[in-house]
Amino acid sequence: MAPITYPLLINNNTHSTSTTFPVSSPATGEVIHNFSSASKSDIDLALKAAQESFPAWKRLPPPKKRDIFLRAADLMSERMEDMKKAMVQETGAAEAWAEFNLNLTADMLRDVAGRISSIQGSIPTTSEEGVSALVLKEPFGVALAIAPWNAPYILGMRSMLFPLAAGNTVVLKAPESSPLCSTHLVQLLHDAGLPAGVLNLVAHRVEDAASITKYLIESPVIKKINFTGSTGVGRIIAELAGRNLKPVLLELGGKAPAIVCDDADLELAAKECAVGAFLHAGQICMSTERIIVFEKVLGEFETAFKKAVAEFAPEGGDKPVLINAVGVQKNKKLLDDAVGKGARILHGDPKNGKDAMMMPVVVVGTKKEMDLYYTESFGPTVSVMPVKSEEEALELANDTEYGLSSAVFTKDLGRALRIAKGIESGAVHVNGMTVHDETALPHGGVKSSGYGRFGASGLEEWVRTKTVTFRD
Repeated sequence: MAPITYPLLINNNTHSTSTTFPVSSPATGEVIHNFSSASKSDIDLALKAAQESFPAWKRLPPPKKRDIFLRAADLMSERMEDMKKAMVQETGAAEAWAEFNLNLTADMLRDVAGRISSIQGSIPTTSEEGVSALVLKEPFGVALAIAPWNAPYILGMRSMLFPLAAGNTVVLKAPESSPLCSTHLVQLLHDAGLPAGVLNLVAHRVEDAASITKYLIESPVIKKINFTGSTGVGRIIAELAGRNLKPVLLELGGKAPAIVCDDADLELAAKECAVGAFLHAGQICMSTERIIVFEKVLGEFETAFKKAVAEFAPEGGDKPVLINAVGVQKNKKLLDDAVGKGARILHGDPKNGKDAMMMPVVVVGTKKEMDLYYTESFGPTVSVMPVKSEEEALELANDTEYGLSSAVFTKDLGRALRIAKGIESGAVHVNGMTVHDETALPHGGVKSSGYGRFGASGLEEWVRTKTVTFRD
């Protein structure tokens, strides 16, 4: 029986294309379904639908938008199993990670629904007597949303939910590895009552990525872009957007440090670092990549960490699945280079890994001359790096182009806050893992991890001010 082919969703209707592409399971390598691949003419239809629906969606009162998002959250509970199955099949995710994605996505819908009415302008005092002013906040227009495969429900929903809630219409470009997950999200919102054309789903073959993305960004219909993904692609997106004088919100890669102080609860730190490093096979932008440990407690921490990693990913258990074999080969190459230049293996086999599966590996003593020191592994590899002082720990934590998330483990709150202020990062989590995401908090990075914020302040990213003056 031939795999089913899924269509695009344009103007709240299914839209088939002349070209399709296969979507394979990283766990088995088998084609699980095919997906429609958009041409430039298909993109034009999505842009036209989003542009024509914008005026009415912009005017729709906040309570009506709110009710759509609340209905969508309720619908998720009815479709949980189908949505979980799609994520497990398309991305190789463990069921627990898929369930976390779905639960947080439903929370996000409810949280943003409750924030819609918070968008408000102001009436400032002017410098001229008899003249008053209004500062209005208005949506941009049509937004382009580009989200990755590794957390397809969380990242896919936030890429379109915040623009939609602020009154923009959206064209969502689905990731090539998990387009069915994107379909579930868009269909969910359509079924919850989102008007025709307000949200449109497009996808394309890998080989068409550059041309289709360029075409979308250069279109005069698109007014603002958000992109979550690698720093390399983010630079290209930012350059294209800048050339076209369009604002862009970027959440990019990370090399998250976790500092373990000499007064830390080492068992807690070990468990949090194990989950932070190896959850979803380390394929999270906030994954712990460097554990910076005070030399005074290095031996004790190593013992606790080996135990925590073995419990989190036991030998003989299910092997973590990466999105493809390329990720496994990248991590094996980084480990081979590190070991060849003097790094010590604390846990795991640096040569393990077959097809898209790889067990966790912990390296001690990663140095600047090793590729692993600066490169985001985005896989089940983490470095333990000893330091002598707080100053040395901060210097090491900040010696990276990235700055998305970080962690500090200590029993001294004053020390924790002092270190937190010194870390160049969009978030610092005290006595908790680097992987932390909740809709009530701003989320985004600094340096090469991007700019702009999702989360609590995310609605403000999607409105711009208009000043109106008038004589009394």
